[in-house]
Amino acid sequence: MVNINQLNFGYKKKKTLFSELNLELKEGRIYGLLGKNGSGKTTLLKQVAGILHPQSGTVKLNDETPQKRTPQVLASYYMIPEEFETPGINVKTYLKVTAPFYPNFNETKFYEYLKEFDINTEQKLSKMSYGQKKKFLISFGMAADTPVLITDEPTNGLDIPSKSIFRKLMASALSEDKLFVISTHQVKDIEGIIDTIVVLDDGKIIFNQSLETVSEKLCFKTVKNIDDENVLYAEKGLTGYTAVVRNTGEEPSHINTELLFNSIITKNSKVVNEFT
Repeated sequence: MVNINQLNFGYKKKKTLFSELNLELKEGRIYGLLGKNGSGKTTLLKQVAGILHPQSGTVKLNDETPQKRTPQVLASYYMIPEEFETPGINVKTYLKVTAPFYPNFNETKFYEYLKEFDINTEQKLSKMSYGQKKKFLISFGMAADTPVLITDEPTNGLDIPSKSIFRKLMASALSEDKLFVISTHQVKDIEGIIDTIVVLDDGKIIFNQSLETVSEKLCFKTVKNIDDENVLYAEKGLTGYTAVVRNTGEEPSHINTELLFNSIITKNSKVVNEFT
């Protein structure tokens, strides 16, 4: 559904951000695109959305070139950016003006989502707080019912209850013919809803694995001895070390997404080596 092949891009001619980057994202999955600030996450999303153009290589969205910005392409995805401006109109007027661009827009679902987030539909968007605006855009994006939903730092500005609602709504909206991408550096906010983790570091994809595969290879547990050869990464805690350990006996454990991310981006990561 999203296919990036040999992508080369940089904001300056002599400074490359992406060099021959390859990535395939398939429908029926919620991808967590993770990385530190400045790793290139937003730039990559803008390539997928056709906002930025590759210097070379190709980006395909549903077999179309998003950079052509055709009506067909624009109706096939919705992007919730981290930074945005909202007009001085209320929710109903925005709906009337914007929803027709999305053939599968579900108005009933839209108002259900707004109710979940406790958004006043009579209030002007420009008068809403940043968090309220973000909840409005999340509601609209999911109700647009596009094959691809792209979100950039969607939980920024949300309080704890709203983050929980976001996770619930995203999980319930996924279907076999849809693809969701959640880009964030706040790893804990998306724990429990993503099923594939993609880690971008310094313009490179250094990890791309389903959480099912991760759970087959790794365990997450508290250990007292980190000298064991099966301990791949550890962080010191109050009662010992929270560790990423080789799963040598099909031992079930809850995936600690934040610990996994930290173990991946560490220099000379032993965890990454387990999957190469």
